[in-house]
Amino acid sequence: MPTASTGVGCTTVASLAREWATRAPHQVAVREKDFGIWHDLTWDRVWNDVVDAAHGLLALGVEPGDRVSIHSEDRPEWVILDLAAVAVRAITVGLYPTNPAAEVEYLLSDSGAAVHLAEDQEQVDKVFADVDGDTAAGLRAVIYLEPRGLARYTDDRLTSWEDFLERGRRHRAEHHGAVERRMNDARVDDVMTLVYTSGTTGAPKGAMLTNANFAFVISNLVDLPERMPNGKAPGPKDLILTYLPLCHVAERVFSTWHLVSCGSVLNFAESIDTVTTNLREVQPTLFFAVPRIWEKMHAGVLIRANDATPVKRLMLRAGLRSAQRIGRAKVANNGRHTVASRLRYAVWNPLVLRALKERVGLRRCRQAASGAAPIAPEVLEFFMGIGVPVFEVYGMTENSAVATANFPGRIKIGTVGEPYPGTELRLDPETGEIQTRHPGTFAGYWGKPDKTAETITADGWLRTGDVGEWVDSTHIRIVDRIKHIIITSGGKNISPSEIENALKTSPYVKEAMVIGDGRKYISALVGIELDTVGDWALRRKLSYTTYRDLSEKPEVRELIKGVVDQANTRFASVEQVKTFRLMTKELDHEDGELTATQKIKREAIAEVFGPLIDEMYA
Repeated sequence: MPTASTGVGCTTVASLAREWATRAPHQVAVREKDFGIWHDLTWDRVWNDVVDAAHGLLALGVEPGDRVSIHSEDRPEWVILDLAAVAVRAITVGLYPTNPAAEVEYLLSDSGAAVHLAEDQEQVDKVFADVDGDTAAGLRAVIYLEPRGLARYTDDRLTSWEDFLERGRRHRAEHHGAVERRMNDARVDDVMTLVYTSGTTGAPKGAMLTNANFAFVISNLVDLPERMPNGKAPGPKDLILTYLPLCHVAERVFSTWHLVSCGSVLNFAESIDTVTTNLREVQPTLFFAVPRIWEKMHAGVLIRANDATPVKRLMLRAGLRSAQRIGRAKVANNGRHTVASRLRYAVWNPLVLRALKERVGLRRCRQAASGAAPIAPEVLEFFMGIGVPVFEVYGMTENSAVATANFPGRIKIGTVGEPYPGTELRLDPETGEIQTRHPGTFAGYWGKPDKTAETITADGWLRTGDVGEWVDSTHIRIVDRIKHIIITSGGKNISPSEIENALKTSPYVKEAMVIGDGRKYISALVGIELDTVGDWALRRKLSYTTYRDLSEKPEVRELIKGVVDQANTRFASVEQVKTFRLMTKELDHEDGELTATQKIKREAIAEVFGPLIDEMYA
């Protein structure tokens, strides 16, 4: 990677993209699928579009520090506008595609966005949904990507992506070198992006990440070969599938920041619903997923095992049993093969496991990671057993997603690993809270100095809000969020996430929320996995019409009771789920039950399913 200082300005995501375009103009940078065909975009093409977009921003009067917001699914234009904004020293603000109108209004207002990109009519309507016009009042332009349905709109600020780029080309011809001059003025303390927190307990806050934060992340996540299973750092031959929202810090780090720093090829999934198909097509060499994706892939394997012919089903089940033994052996050996597990893998890989990895889309994967939320150790054990080198990492928006990782040969399942080089980590002696300190610590919350002061100590330690404990004095295990710890009426402290993860190990459980704060015993609300439970029901000739209908069937309740009973065997009596109820609807972000990152909003769930909770404690 280029050094942190280039003599003029400083290293940014934009300057690194420019360097790739200079030294490897014909190398593929990104790929997208259109009408069933994958199309390649070279570095020369991408950088040319970035410069046009950057001139387009200058033509709109964007000054250093102005905010440019992006509300779109993952696609090349997201990355192009992001790089263009940084090139002119503006600040990118990402919105989740699922953000409802009320949240769009808040985010645009709180950030004071000057230019906004809305993917299509649905997202444009969210900008103009406010009848008083306050949401769009400060916007100079609203750029849209998909014109369908927008012909009748009359707001003069609306402009298509093509027209925006054309405006940039005209400005580029008239003001040659203007973008380069702006790039040369970049400073390490420039805020490059606002990443808004999920807002599980209050209004989202915009975490300010700087060019210096970016440089620290890259030095740890790209220029650190020892984190790779084969000791080889990521490079241009690596393939990445981009599918998680780019406004999430983990996806931005793994996709865009890897793209510009090491030249890995970004392949844009068509949508979150086509990830499994796109995975099989791309066969990425590097793969990052949140626990929900890993759990869904795991459940999908079990469904396919049931759907196979008798002979194939017999062979697959034998292979999976062997993979389980391999996984357990590797877990016990810090992620490395034993002699026995290597021999077993050599036998079963050509028979079953290679085809299984091909089917899930991870046959060529040389590094995989899980992060952003706790994951059940059994799920990681399964993927390690079939030959996918997956490990758990830990970080958060406020420390630029860098805190700890399980390094090859030193993996301890059930932990989030060891601190990265250059990262200080300590546990608060009273609360057990994890606190980190390093150059990746964010610059503070946008417009909220009081919240910043609550989060960063005077001597620079970041309060993560997570309770942890040391394992073997080297690795960190996450216990839970401080605010989620349950204290029963008997005074027992219980971590709900451990119990919830034990329940979600089952392919039949999608969501689980443990309850018991101030109560005599622990209970749980459980949301079924529609695909797997539906498949289970049809095999038993149990017909159903809706999610609610399926969840209310006595047979399904008995199925989940078995899951709960099995999970209870892992815990002491006081931590066991004494009773449970099945949620009667799938949780939804737009209904306020989930955050944009698909985390449960506990207070909202307690309100929605209040009668069920009352039943459990009647």
